[in-house]
Amino acid sequence: MRVRGIEMASKDCVKVAVRVRPFNKRERDAGSRCVISMSSNNISIQDPRNPQNSRTFTFDYTYWSHSGFSRNKDGLFVPEEAGGRYADQTSVFLDLGQGILDNALQGYNATLLAYGQTGSGKSYSMVGYGSNKGLIPTLCERLFQSIRSTQDSRQCQVFFSMLEIYNEQVVDLLSKISRSAGGLRVREDQQRGFYVEGLKRVPCDSAVQVEQLMEQGTRTRTTAATHMNANSSRSHMLIIVQLKQIFSKECITKQSNIYLVDLAGSERQRSSGSEADRLKEGTAINLSLTTLGNVISALADTALGKKVVHIPYRDSVLTKLLQSALGGNSRTVMIATLSPADICYEESLSTLRYAERAKRIQNKAVVNESPTERLVKELKAENAKLLMRLSRLGQEGRKADDETKELRRLLTHNELQIRAIQTLWEQHLQEALKDWETQYATITQERRMMQMHPYIMNINEDAQLSGVVKLFIQEEGEWDIGLADNSPRVISIRGLGIQEKHAVFSNQQRRVSITPVSGSKVIVNGVPVSKRIELQHLDRLVLGSNSTYLFIGFPTERSGEDWSRYDYDYFQSELAEAEGFHIQSLCEDQGQRPHQPDPSLLPVFYDYIKLMPMVTEANQMSKELKKGVEFKLEIKNLAMTDSKGHDLEKDIAVRVTSLESKQVWMWSKAKFVNRKFLMEEAYQQQVGGGEGADRAPLPRERDPFWDPLEPLHLGSAHLWLQSLAFRIPLEEQVEVVGPEGTEEAILQTQLVPCSPMGLPLGEDDILIDPSELLGKRLDFQLVLDQCCGLRWVKEARNRGVQIGFRVFDCPQPLYTPAIWHNVNPLMDHRVQFTALRTSQELLNYLQSNALVLELWGLQEGCSELVSCMDGVKMTQEDNIIIDMISASEHSTAETRGSDLSSSLRALHQDMEQLRNVNAALRKENGCLREQLNSARNGVENNRGRQERRGSLRPSCDAEFAKALKVFYHSMTSVRGQLQRLRRHKPSEEADLLGFRLFVDEHTYLLKDFSEQLEQSVTTLKQDVAAIVRRKREKSGIWS
Repeated sequence: MRVRGIEMASKDCVKVAVRVRPFNKRERDAGSRCVISMSSNNISIQDPRNPQNSRTFTFDYTYWSHSGFSRNKDGLFVPEEAGGRYADQTSVFLDLGQGILDNALQGYNATLLAYGQTGSGKSYSMVGYGSNKGLIPTLCERLFQSIRSTQDSRQCQVFFSMLEIYNEQVVDLLSKISRSAGGLRVREDQQRGFYVEGLKRVPCDSAVQVEQLMEQGTRTRTTAATHMNANSSRSHMLIIVQLKQIFSKECITKQSNIYLVDLAGSERQRSSGSEADRLKEGTAINLSLTTLGNVISALADTALGKKVVHIPYRDSVLTKLLQSALGGNSRTVMIATLSPADICYEESLSTLRYAERAKRIQNKAVVNESPTERLVKELKAENAKLLMRLSRLGQEGRKADDETKELRRLLTHNELQIRAIQTLWEQHLQEALKDWETQYATITQERRMMQMHPYIMNINEDAQLSGVVKLFIQEEGEWDIGLADNSPRVISIRGLGIQEKHAVFSNQQRRVSITPVSGSKVIVNGVPVSKRIELQHLDRLVLGSNSTYLFIGFPTERSGEDWSRYDYDYFQSELAEAEGFHIQSLCEDQGQRPHQPDPSLLPVFYDYIKLMPMVTEANQMSKELKKGVEFKLEIKNLAMTDSKGHDLEKDIAVRVTSLESKQVWMWSKAKFVNRKFLMEEAYQQQVGGGEGADRAPLPRERDPFWDPLEPLHLGSAHLWLQSLAFRIPLEEQVEVVGPEGTEEAILQTQLVPCSPMGLPLGEDDILIDPSELLGKRLDFQLVLDQCCGLRWVKEARNRGVQIGFRVFDCPQPLYTPAIWHNVNPLMDHRVQFTALRTSQELLNYLQSNALVLELWGLQEGCSELVSCMDGVKMTQEDNIIIDMISASEHSTAETRGSDLSSSLRALHQDMEQLRNVNAALRKENGCLREQLNSARNGVENNRGRQERRGSLRPSCDAEFAKALKVFYHSMTSVRGQLQRLRRHKPSEEADLLGFRLFVDEHTYLLKDFSEQLEQSVTTLKQDVAAIVRRKREKSGIWS
């Protein structure tokens, strides 16, 4: 391991490592399976939807941390067996961290980047958890060990800085000064390159001090995220360790910068292929990560010899600060972290592709010489010259007092400069030690209070930020909690939806309770509360929109249980379950057993859980900004199928409703996430911007809460086409089902086989064998008679609807005219389709597919949907042509027929000659006829029986067709009765008597349904039996 670290330090190309973490609780509960495998430095990922499809990548280092480990008595995760494949924190450091440290000690700049989706193990690898220390604390610890072991030969100075980049704003996490509105500025210097102006540099002389500074920075990061309503998973954290080594004997100074970067979550939007947002992602939430990808791609192309005109370092704050790390003066390592679960396949594959590009980058690292050391050298050289000059003046004995005084003044000035430079480090260190002692005293006091009082501690989406803020409920009595901080008995918190006085904690007789203030939002264990409730140890609290806290009871109530299970996901899952949304309910909606969830539902469930707090925050911002808009999560296609009856892919959508005008929008997940960040910007400008900030509201075209109105897809109905294959007309009521399984309307429809002129076919045209249609013309009409019970229009009468559909290979969807302001509109819409030569493909389509009728909702100010006829071909009767391939073959055949007309005339002449020959042959056959008279009589008798049999079959086939038609129509009536049964529900206000009446009515409907079904089947049996009996009576051979 150690050898690999030293080898890495001797090369300048970017080294890339990949680490695979264990399943988390969410993935274990979902029954996820591992789709990643490792062999040496190769890593393979398998597509869970197509196991035959896999991709293999090769990297400098690969770490299997998914399985094969156990926890020892010290709490360290170690391999179960000696020499096992499990990679613990120590082995990762020896390969990666030791190389970074060696580079820095040699005087090179060094950078360590952690990349991966949120929750993939970036923070664990970089910072660690508990006794399993990550790369950063271990590197700092080894750095100071190296400094102490060689302090006789060199003097070392270490400066520590910690910053965060969120939405292209730089925040100093170690500064006690309140943050400026736009964050710190990034400037460029010819010598230093890009740097953060005003960033605090804290001198350190021990790893313990660095650990305390990291804790302080993490606390600041947590507080800032809460106050600014920011998502920590979308921010980048940078730690900068500046190392200066002064070698006195050699008069050499080496200075290096170590950048330790925890990048924002790289998760992809699964709905990235959805509609584009009119408001581009101008918030730069993803700008830094996107630009970093562009820089890496450009540098990778350069390494492959491609001509690259521009490398976009200047396009984001992050890439400016990392310019030296990527293609510049640094030795760089990237660690990419992966989740091995099948539900994270897309994100993991994206991370592997990103890392593969990064490994091609080549840097040009050089040893750095300190400019301060150069100044000291120059001053010492100048002092030596001055001393020599003074000695010569003394030896010559000249009377040059004025010149001597000037030389002595310059010498004294230079010596003071040298002394100032050398003592500056000691002064900075003493000041930092004083700050550190103050901070340490605060932390010590907090730890002492944790052993004395109950408290609430924050729970954050980023596990590294959870448990950082602890709010104590100290003495007995009442403690107000809220924004106010003007009283000694107030617990001050900030966050979206927090009121001045939000709730009251009561500590009486070693029992703690919470009482919400009127109008404030308080949730305990997933359930909203409006009155006093006593808290139990490890109760979960949500204050305001999404300020999540875990209640820790008195020390006597704590029994050493594991608190880590109560993470952010636990809170959100509990909230979802309280609303009736959990994976079991999804499976039941799909008709599955709860313990066997459909893998396709799991990503939807977790997307729902992830978006829940964002929707809550968006609603709170809308309320505070008086936008009058409400957001609600919905599952798209939960109960919808395609034309073959197969389930459509599920996804999350957000329903946006104007509370005043009742206007509705539907946003995709990607669009909502983008708008959420834009809402945060608008909120900070108008609410967090201080006095006068709300005087200039955003114009409507830039308002993230508003969108132009568009038609909304309300649901779809399925009209099965099988009857057309038999040329049997169909009249049916179909139910329009919404995305979540709600009944949106009832549609009365007809499928009518007809002649080219649109006249309905008769009973004699019914087919027994659909294959008789092959190669023949088929005409039919789709009739939409009426739409009943439109829920969309019931909710607001100023709305309208349209029906859209597409038949077989029709190139464009067709739409009915818009109908407004009517709950039960008569549509009377009729469209005729024609297949000139029915192909096998069309016949298969009719027998196995349904026509999907899509219901679209219109609102005032919304453009109507228009049928586009581009590419649509029509017959002479203005019918729409379908089955275009067979139609083109038919037209080609006609063209060929006209070309062969001349050949046919010649054939007619040849046939005339053959007729003359046949006349001569007839005379010769005359004599033969007389000889065959006796045989002819037997042949005629057999022919008579065959004719009778042939005449029987068509008549019997017609009778069969009539019987089937009667049965088909009766089954349509039965289907209508079944739909009435499905819609028959008790009233929500019904009492016991009402329920009894409902049961009686339901029993009657069931009886009627069973009687109709039994009568239809009995009639069909009787008709078939009668037809068979008649056949046997008329033909002796039917026995």
